[in-house]
Amino acid sequence: MSKWCFISTRKSLIEKRNITGAKCHYLCQQISATMSIQTQIDQFEQKIGSDITIEPKDWMPDDYRKTLIRQISQHAHSEIVGMLPEGNWITRAPSLRRKAVLLAKVQDEAGHGLYLYSAAETLGVSRDQLYDQLHSGVAKYSSIFNYPTLTWADIGAIGWLVDGAAIMNQVPLCRTSYGPYARAMVRVCKEESFHQRQGYEIMLTLSKGSDIQRKMAQDALNRWWWPSLMMFGPPDAESPNTEKSVRWKIKRFTNDELRQKFVDVTVEQAKILGLTVPDKDLQWNEETGHYEFGTPNWAEFKNVVAGNGPCNKQRLETRKQAWEKGQWVRDAAMAHAEKRKNRKKAA
Repeated sequence: MSKWCFISTRKSLIEKRNITGAKCHYLCQQISATMSIQTQIDQFEQKIGSDITIEPKDWMPDDYRKTLIRQISQHAHSEIVGMLPEGNWITRAPSLRRKAVLLAKVQDEAGHGLYLYSAAETLGVSRDQLYDQLHSGVAKYSSIFNYPTLTWADIGAIGWLVDGAAIMNQVPLCRTSYGPYARAMVRVCKEESFHQRQGYEIMLTLSKGSDIQRKMAQDALNRWWWPSLMMFGPPDAESPNTEKSVRWKIKRFTNDELRQKFVDVTVEQAKILGLTVPDKDLQWNEETGHYEFGTPNWAEFKNVVAGNGPCNKQRLETRKQAWEKGQWVRDAAMAHAEKRKNRKKAA
């Protein structure tokens, strides 16, 4: 508020409303603060509209910050928990090459989680807080990681379908409005692209193999198809966060738009594999240029998200045990850091 405007407002309040000078000064300060906040909101919205990234030191609405923390932490938790279904097959991979590739992939997922936790920390939340939210069950992670990996073909299906869905969702995040998140996603997406190809190559090998191998590949597709579609989240009409995230350009596409893109691409890939997508309602629509497909079982989705999926308790318990058993490593690292600090002081 300008000096002239402040004096004019003060005079008006005293003359027209018979307000004392002290109270008038307080009211003018409140008006000035409100105008200052509105100016910050206007500047924030202008940046969003101009595709200028928001950085950690920039002013941002509390709701924007909270939305980012929720989304980034959920993404980070998903990367970490997502190591478990595949890590289960590292020792049982059918060849040394397969073992080495899968080991590298699981290691990548751990790295993705660390990038994302670091991005979340720039928003003022500590990593310990994020871990506590995961271990207590307060924070969510992708529902798809609560399904079991029953055969080696499941590792192929996860790479092809789950990582394929992740790429569909994450490539637009390289242009998300929050700078640290966008920059983290550039490397994540490059590595996820490798993961998707690895999974598809496994499915291609199985589909060209014996009758048993082809049946194994088809069975994996049957079990992972619908959970993969649910990965994009609930329908737009039932999603409480989509509209806000799209308006702030945290997300560039809605859940339903991403789901449609995934179906259009993946059905064609299934044809190359000679596998059948388990959807009796699936058909090509010439007018829209898209595939029409059936409705996922949203009751199942809600049940898994609520913690009642096939592996929810197992996944969470494994993560908690890893945290507790790793306490000595964290203690040793802290003691070593303190020892080095004391040596420098002594020198």
